[in-house]
Amino acid sequence: MQMSPWICYAVGYVFITSGILKLVVSDFQVMFMNLGLPFPSTTLFLIAIVEIGCGMLVAGRMYVKLAVPPLILIILGAIYLTKIPVLLNKGFLSFAFEARLDIVMLILLLLIWQHVRGKIVV
Repeated sequence: MQMSPWICYAVGYVFITSGILKLVVSDFQVMFMNLGLPFPSTTLFLIAIVEIGCGMLVAGRMYVKLAVPPLILIILGAIYLTKIPVLLNKGFLSFAFEARLDIVMLILLLLIWQHVRGKIVV
């Protein structure tokens, strides 16, 4: 079964725009400082570059097999660092609302990964 390229375009779009915003909006630096991550400015920059680069690869449907795993790790990290505290402090409904895009992106990334697994996608 052929996967629609629109899924790759949508996933790529979300990560590209997210990465660009991390580079140009100063609020992200403040948020990263509050997460307690080591070297928050460097971590933010690296995550932004990976999101932009891998997002472009997914959108262009090039090297998808290599581009998807770092994005899955970023989504899992985002859920763990920013959404699980919502679940613990505000409850399930707030968590479900706050994490909706992360969960959808994780599912789409897993669908893309499942589709390309075992295939050689350049």
